[in-house]
Amino acid sequence: MKLVYKPFGIVIGILAGIVSKKLFQAVWGVFDEEEPPKPTTHQTSWPKVLGAAAVQGITFKVTRAAVDRSGAKGFHYLTGAWPGPEKTEKSQAAEAVR
Repeated sequence: MKLVYKPFGIVIGILAGIVSKKLFQAVWGVFDEEEPPKPTTHQTSWPKVLGAAAVQGITFKVTRAAVDRSGAKGFHYLTGAWPGPEKTEKSQAAEAVR
């Protein structure tokens, strides 16, 4: 069943990208009247570049997680099969630190 979910996951991912881009533009508009700076923009400050990157990263990851989770729940509702892992795996990074 997980293979059947793949095309749906791709479409959901594309939709998440579109929604998150629009959401980021709206959120950035609260902080500044100008467009968010690119890291290579010469006449801008470090805090503005890093702030834009942080807001964009948070917006994209949270939107993607919400859309992916909703898609998985909808797929599960329609088919009875969960498209992802059943439980969280152990962290390899945590094991490496110990």
